[in-house]
Formats: sequence, C-alpha cells, structure tokens
Amino acid sequence: MKKEVIKVFIADDHDIIRQGLKRILSFEEDISVIEEAEDGEKALKLLESCKPDVILLDCNMPFKNGIEVLQSVKEQNEAIKVIMLTVEMDRKIIHAAIDIGADGYMLKDSAGTEIVSAIRMVYKGEKYIDKSLISLLFSDIKNKNKKIDSLFDVLSKREVEVLAKIAKGLSNKEIGEQLYLSEKTVKNYATNLFRKINVDDRVQATIIALQNNIEDYCKVLKK
Repeated sequence: MKKEVIKVFIADDHDIIRQGLKRILSFEEDISVIEEAEDGEKALKLLESCKPDVILLDCNMPFKNGIEVLQSVKEQNEAIKVIMLTVEMDRKIIHAAIDIGADGYMLKDSAGTEIVSAIRMVYKGEKYIDKSLISLLFSDIKNKNKKIDSLFDVLSKREVEVLAKIAKGLSNKEIGEQLYLSEKTVKNYATNLFRKINVDDRVQATIIALQNNIEDYCKVLKK
C-alpha cells in the first residue's frame, strides 16, 4: 500500500533557512515540500492554487508577517495546519499565534528530528510546542486561574499518566507505546482529561500539568 505523503509549504524570507528545511525533509519518505515563498504576500498568492497539508511559517517576513498570513490561512481553510517558526521567544507573538489557531510553534534552531516530529503531529490533528518555550508560556499563561487544587481530585491514575506524557511533548502513538495502550485509547483519555481540567488542546494541558507539578504526582503513583 502506498504511504500517505504530507505536503509541506515553507514560507521564510531567508533562503538558507528554506534550503536547510528542504534538505532535512528530503530524507523523509512521508513528507514532500511542494512549494516555498520568501515573503507573506507571495505565500498567500501561491496558496490560492497550492493546497499543502502543513505550512512552516516564519513569524517575521516582509510585506505580510507570519501572524497576518496565519490569520488569512485560518480564515480561508482551517484544515491547513500551520507551524510557526521563530528565532525569538516573544510571548506576545506566541499568544497571538495560539489565539488565532496555530497548530505548532517552534524555534528555527530546533533539531531536524523535532521539526519532522512536529509536522507529523500537527498533520494528525495534534498540537506541538517547542519544549524550550513552555517555561515562557508558563510564566505568562492567561489561564492561571485554572490552577487545580489537586489533580488526584479531578483525574484518574491513568489520566494523570497520560497528561504527564503529553507534558513531555509525546504524540498519542508514543504515549500508547510507553503505556501499552492503543493510539485510539490514548486519544480517548486525552479528550476526557482535557474536559475535566477545562482546556482545549495539548498546549494548555501542558501548562496545567507544569503548574501542578505533574512529575511529583507521577512519583506518588509509582509508590
């Protein structure tokens, strides 16, 4: 059976970044770079005829910046997944991107394996955020009022374990392999725990997990 190929669009004003990303992705059989653009206006023009699955989108580009492009993309076609790329840890831009509906956010100097993993995760409908950005969001998250008195009062033992894995940035498949569960079962656990702690996605769930010292809970569970 032919392997499904993820169609990727790269938008970045630095040629060396675009070439580097293309080289990294060229080694993956299930990922294909179908188009590229060096500014925001060109990106939106090409997207009128080009239909990628995932866009790697630079936050800072000429003519139209990444946030403006993200806004247009999500208004026209929410099915297209967008991973924002940046060299800065700018909390305002991060929050703006998340609020608009970015599916991922990562630094440009991330390892190639992380970029590939992020593309696969968002393609499946999951969210991805660079681990190095978690602390920044943790200190400025809008949902601080969602701090829970005790995760044990809200979540089951298995849900705490799944949340801990989510907080480490693992995909549902990876969590399933570590906890000996099917990917579908992990997804069900994630859906239920998101509802219980009143969050919408993995990014918010990760913040809640860190706020509530999830690793301490896991140590208790192992005793």
